[in-house]
Amino acid sequence: MAVKPATPFDGVAWVTGASTGIGAALAIKLAKRGWRVAVTARNEEKLQELKASLGEAYGEIIVKPGDVTDPLQMAKIIEALATDEGGIGLAVLNAGIYEPINGNELDIATFEKTISVNLNGTVNCLVPLSSHMWENGRGQIVITSSVAGYGGLPTSAAYGMTKAGLINLAESLKFDFDKMGILIQVVNPGFVDTPATASNPFEMPFLMEVEEAAEKMLKGLEGGKFEITFPKQFTHFLKFTNAFPYFAYFPLVNWFTKWKQRPLEGADDLAKTRKHPPKHW
Repeated sequence: MAVKPATPFDGVAWVTGASTGIGAALAIKLAKRGWRVAVTARNEEKLQELKASLGEAYGEIIVKPGDVTDPLQMAKIIEALATDEGGIGLAVLNAGIYEPINGNELDIATFEKTISVNLNGTVNCLVPLSSHMWENGRGQIVITSSVAGYGGLPTSAAYGMTKAGLINLAESLKFDFDKMGILIQVVNPGFVDTPATASNPFEMPFLMEVEEAAEKMLKGLEGGKFEITFPKQFTHFLKFTNAFPYFAYFPLVNWFTKWKQRPLEGADDLAKTRKHPPKHW
């Protein structure tokens, strides 16, 4: 028997990474659908502004500031929502960061920070959350990943690695969560016009506005299918591309990102200082 999507009668909706971007837009849309929405991010001021922007709606915004990289904070928020707000019916684990990284400028700090927020931050929420929902016998968990998790893309060595991990995490948990009465979904958006994607150094095909992306996400979580992905003409193309052998995959990615035409940053300055430039085979 399929696990059904949660409703506002099942408890509050909890959205992490809700201070900006898709998280903030989705929180408002859920509240206007009648949900009481708990919002979490490090910036409490932005969360309070989000609450004030709701205006008159059937639902409500409940501000619960916190840092997803702190497992104790996340456990306390979940405990408070369970005790004071009647439990969590829907959780959207959306907190994440994107820091572009080039192959000739690798640094450990970027990888550690990205893993800490995107992967560990999700797990810090997921572990106590799944116990809470298992105890209640119901619940819905939505993990925000990305199409960057389908396969390697330029500047996404750190980001894409974590997003691939989140897709695998959701796939692996679905087998047991189905038995536990917990609906788990993974969201794989394409390019969305947010502060995170503003740093992308290449043209982003099918770039979506935040409001449209949040609406697609809302419809997806209400529909209950395992994967929510948009815009489909782009994300399906990427998924199809990743089924190709590598001799075709890399030229295709170079083609639609125009990455091969871009020089490596700092390569000219470095070449002047080298006594023995590398050979190009």
